[in-house]
Amino acid sequence: MRPGPIHRDALGLGLRLSHYAHLFEHWPDVDYFEIISENFMSDAEAPRRHLDRVRARYPIVLHGVGLNLLGPEPLDERYLESVCRLADHVDAPFVTDHLCWTGAHGMSHHDLLPTPYVSELVEVAAERARQVQRALGRPFGLENLSSYVAFKRSTMSEWDFYTAVVRESGCWFMLDVNNIYVSGVNHGFDPRAYLASIDYDRVLQVHLAGHAAEPAGNLVDTHSRPVCDQVWQLYAEAWRLGGPFPTLLEWDDEIPEMPTVLAELAKAREARA
Repeated sequence: MRPGPIHRDALGLGLRLSHYAHLFEHWPDVDYFEIISENFMSDAEAPRRHLDRVRARYPIVLHGVGLNLLGPEPLDERYLESVCRLADHVDAPFVTDHLCWTGAHGMSHHDLLPTPYVSELVEVAAERARQVQRALGRPFGLENLSSYVAFKRSTMSEWDFYTAVVRESGCWFMLDVNNIYVSGVNHGFDPRAYLASIDYDRVLQVHLAGHAAEPAGNLVDTHSRPVCDQVWQLYAEAWRLGGPFPTLLEWDDEIPEMPTVLAELAKAREARA
């Protein structure tokens, strides 16, 4: 499966409710929008009506936060069916979610939680990712996490684990450059070594976002700030190593007016140069 009709140097935005008024009045020059899958999986009329207005003018891709790929139970078939229906509804060129677990024993933690990076989990993750991609009938990408704890059991680096799952599954990278930087600071690894390990022919898109620093010095992936200089530098390095690839800006907390977010997205062109 090859990615669909979003050109390789496209610039996209996460679709957020607070921007609807500006969006529907001005229809800005954005190549595509990404939706949080779970926000549109119900049959509620208003969200679908707004989504259909956006879909009439822009390509839409799906980004999920609830797949629970590495949870202890089998994948939730009803959840997956809902994602498939939504992807079909908007004719999504691709769908992405996270290489993580989000719940256990029937309880969702509403967070993206890491696992030990061990070879026996590569096979589990790869088989489940293949299952998702087969069900979707379109490319499925896995996003790397920002993480705040490390496991003594880990026998692989995060990037070796990530690349092994993508390779074994036949799926794709959904590469978040901010998450690489956040985790690199938190765990003391070189983000450039991470970037150098990626097969950029299998990158569906790259995410950019802002983060916050806590008093102790650790970073938290809040999506509440502009992209910092160090992340722009890493983005430029990724572009040098493997561009072009579609690039999307996320802003999910303390969201400014849409023109401010559009101006932040436009900085990607400067970084590429």
